[in-house]
Amino acid sequence: MTTRTPVGPCNNLALRKAARYLGATYDRALAPIGLRSTQFSILQLLSVQGELTISGLAELIAMDRTTMATNLKPLAREGLVTIEPSATDRRARLVALTPAGLAKVKAGLPLWQQAQERFEAKFGAAEAAELRASLDAVLDTGLQPWAEQPWTASLHEPSEAVQA
Repeated sequence: MTTRTPVGPCNNLALRKAARYLGATYDRALAPIGLRSTQFSILQLLSVQGELTISGLAELIAMDRTTMATNLKPLAREGLVTIEPSATDRRARLVALTPAGLAKVKAGLPLWQQAQERFEAKFGAAEAAELRASLDAVLDTGLQPWAEQPWTASLHEPSEAVQA
């Protein structure tokens, strides 16, 4: 017989469930222009920020550099972004929006706006603003999920439910 350890409410699971649910909503809204919500977010951010390094873009979108590079490959293949070595630091690669990428952003904005309005109509505009503020605060917790050293058990005390 397997003994189960009660874990209690899991912040990560709750956040991931909501992220998948809402992400699928935005993916569906953006499907007519052939983009997923993450791709649209990258393009939209580049349209506002201009040229960025892959690392800088990853930091702005709260993603590790390797995952960002993977997400950029199909956008580059489709001619929506360019990825070139930096003239000042050959180790860095710069990402820029192309005219075709800007056209995708312009085509996607009304679709994104509709998804935004639909969510806020169901969830509440004030609640959506509070949610965004709470999620921004999560990014200020200092957990450093992409740090070089692994997170060690010494950083927290195990809960009583997990202790032997």
